[in-house]
Amino acid sequence: MKRTLHFQSMLRERELKEEWIYEALEEPDIKEDHDDGTTHYIKQIPEIGNRWLRVVVNVSTTPKTLVTAFLDRRLRKKHENKSR
Repeated sequence: MKRTLHFQSMLRERELKEEWIYEALEEPDIKEDHDDGTTHYIKQIPEIGNRWLRVVVNVSTTPKTLVTAFLDRRLRKKHENKSR
């Protein structure tokens, strides 16, 4: 899979581990297909307090391209509200 420069810089800036990225891609808790040609792979990461990692992949390119990755605060709030 190809990586954008943005993706690579976000890994460093956000201190995201490569293993978390691979876990999200291989065994996502949630997978969302978007109309813009991207698929979002979402995985809860126990090592960082069960925060949600979102990895965005452009699946309309060949090879597929890793666009960005971030810890999704919206999902954390959404799931905290469900457990109350």
